[in-house]
Amino acid sequence: MASTVDRVVPSGTRATAPAGFKRVLAGSMAGAVLEWYDFAIYGILAATVLGPLFFPGSNSVAKLLLALATQGLGFVARPLGGIVFGHLGDRFGRKPMLVVTFTLLGTATAAIGLLPTYHQIGIGATVALVVLRMVQGFALGGEFGAAVLMVSEYGEPRRRGFWASWPQAGAPLGTVLATVLVTVLTSAFPGKAFDTWGWRVAFLFAVPLLLVGFWLRRSVEESPVFRAAQEHAEQRARGSERSSILAALAKPRAVLHGLGMRLGENVAFYVYTVFVIAYASHGFGYTRGDVVLAVTFASVFQFAGMILGGAWSDRVGRKPAMLVPAVVLIAWAPVFFALVHTGTLPLLWIGVGVGAFFHGMLAGTEAAWITELFPTKHRYAGSSLVFQGSSIIAGAPAPLIAVWLIDRFGVGTVVAYLMITMAVTVLAVVTSRETKGRDFGAAD
Repeated sequence: MASTVDRVVPSGTRATAPAGFKRVLAGSMAGAVLEWYDFAIYGILAATVLGPLFFPGSNSVAKLLLALATQGLGFVARPLGGIVFGHLGDRFGRKPMLVVTFTLLGTATAAIGLLPTYHQIGIGATVALVVLRMVQGFALGGEFGAAVLMVSEYGEPRRRGFWASWPQAGAPLGTVLATVLVTVLTSAFPGKAFDTWGWRVAFLFAVPLLLVGFWLRRSVEESPVFRAAQEHAEQRARGSERSSILAALAKPRAVLHGLGMRLGENVAFYVYTVFVIAYASHGFGYTRGDVVLAVTFASVFQFAGMILGGAWSDRVGRKPAMLVPAVVLIAWAPVFFALVHTGTLPLLWIGVGVGAFFHGMLAGTEAAWITELFPTKHRYAGSSLVFQGSSIIAGAPAPLIAVWLIDRFGVGTVVAYLMITMAVTVLAVVTSRETKGRDFGAAD
């Protein structure tokens, strides 16, 4: 298996990816796009459509809060999915989890588009929506780890940072796709037509994404790194080994470094893409459409930042490539809010765009770095703990914390919140080891 196992490649030589890598990359990207398309679609429609259709009562604010709370349930289920699929992926392979998680995710998303409303079947509609959101979150818990791992373990070792950044880049692509599709659908179904049934098309759009992604992923071969590690483990009586989740937690340094790094990165993402929509559209002269358009525009820069950050980390190392954007984001926090407060649309675009770009550089590099923190035998479990654990610890509550801080103490505390959490990210990166060039094929 020496020819298929990832290795450190001497300077001046060229490492080539195994045959079929393009299909692996395309399949991983399809899942990442679907994941964030679902997140954006639900967030966009929660306020205007899903609240009135699935939650009873006459209080519009209560309907909105319940709809958004249902979105948060997906975050609650993510760590459980990460634990379950992380263990199974380290024991039975990355490919089966790549197919199963993607199929669950796409099916649950499309099923939301077929749900009867509360006025049609009563509380059963609300329960069904909650269950489907939980299924989505559970599937997402294993989906992203599988996608990043397959690309990281399959791709050229010397370009691992670049290739691993592509599944990360599915986030801005999914956001742009969702925003564009909702804009088209609201034009195609004017008036009450969109609120009555046009919104279903947005969720049913997951079906073609599911079919294409399933076709791509079903024919992908198992990660060569995992196959080599599996053969090595079988020689040592694999069945006697403990859970890969417990193995990852037994040496928690890597998990803690990963969670610390993701703290500021997650908070920055949700402040620049979710919180800003509610904050900037109240009291500064922007319409909600203006802010959504600015966030969509910024997603393009975020995508570019992710790819650039991943590629740059292959040249200078993971730590420098993460430290530079993290420090910039600390300095940018007060500038961002100052630009928002001007009430000037071009300055809002600059504020959100610059923040999204440097967040992209940070997030694009972290994908390879997190997978390189863990040995092959529990890489899936360890990576999933970091990716999904940080989402519920940092990402999910970030917009709510920001709203509470502004309401109680003013905008300065949100600036401090951004700066402090990003400082934790800097500390986690500084105290971690450099992982660029790690030999995935070494016995561990």
